[in-house]
Amino acid sequence: MKDIIIGNKKIGGSHGLYFVADIAANHDGSLERAFKLIELAQAAGADAAKFQNFQAPKIVSRQGFEALGDKMSHQAGWKKSVYETYQDASLPAFWTAKLKAKCDEVGLEYFTSPYDFESVDLVDPFVNVYKIGSGDITWPEIIKYIAKKGKPIMLATGASDMNDVARAMNILRVHGTEVILMQCNTNYTARPENFNFINLNVLKSWRDEFPEVVLGLSDHTPGHATVLGAVALGARVFEKHFTDDNNREGPDHKFAMNPQSWREMVDRANELFRALGDGIKKVEKNEEESIGLQRRSIRAGQDLPAGHLLERDDLSLLRPIPQNGLPPYRLTEVIGKKLIRPLKEGDCVLFNNLQI
Repeated sequence: MKDIIIGNKKIGGSHGLYFVADIAANHDGSLERAFKLIELAQAAGADAAKFQNFQAPKIVSRQGFEALGDKMSHQAGWKKSVYETYQDASLPAFWTAKLKAKCDEVGLEYFTSPYDFESVDLVDPFVNVYKIGSGDITWPEIIKYIAKKGKPIMLATGASDMNDVARAMNILRVHGTEVILMQCNTNYTARPENFNFINLNVLKSWRDEFPEVVLGLSDHTPGHATVLGAVALGARVFEKHFTDDNNREGPDHKFAMNPQSWREMVDRANELFRALGDGIKKVEKNEEESIGLQRRSIRAGQDLPAGHLLERDDLSLLRPIPQNGLPPYRLTEVIGKKLIRPLKEGDCVLFNNLQI
């Protein structure tokens, strides 16, 4: 796994975890609400605030969704049509500079998922990284267009198979793009059974198939169990939707994290990350004192006179072990040796007690 720099932060490897608060449509059409969510995300431990830039006519077909009849999946609960919902969630162009300035003010990285060529160009002066949403993984034109901007890309992979991922990765490799490859499941219903389909072990496959990427997770399940699992499997970047109130009306509020659950996620994930360590088995600094307390040493099991030839029955293996004490695995080195000075019951058997 290589390191990738986003803004002033280095991610990947041992550089810590990176949390992206996807505010998406949870601004509910209000710039002031967007500002508030940026502030709350920063206070809850996010590293970046992500938005979505699209224009309804360039992302959804009114006719196409009307032809489907009833709305499906997570859209079934929307009070407005799909087209109208996307219209309401569209960001005015003038918001971009303001959102970037607000993120700079509070110390968050600002970026976005642009869903059309014009949006890519609009946000380019303001972002250090792009996100390509799962729905566009099969659109090579937009992937190439974004790749040519020469910035790192977070690639979400929901509702796709390995062929889709490989196709997109091949495009990005040609352009030398730095990639955060994110496992994702695009069921937004927040149902408990969705945990059956997250398939975090995909991250292990990607670690072998795409060793140059930073691994990530873009997740829509309740809580943070999947984040903890992904940390253990090597993911370093995590994206979850963010709101201040899960009971608000709107397409993304129900499955989003709130300030309290976000903080809990960040704290627990960082604990797990610190606990992973470097993979080298060794005596850790915080357990050096307990070595002597917990390990056994070879001791006299009874009073023994000088000149005695040590037998196994003469010896006890008891805690603690002093620095110069002999551990039990050295028993064979002392059995049969002659004592050159007497030992009392409980005394450590040391090499300078023995005729070697």
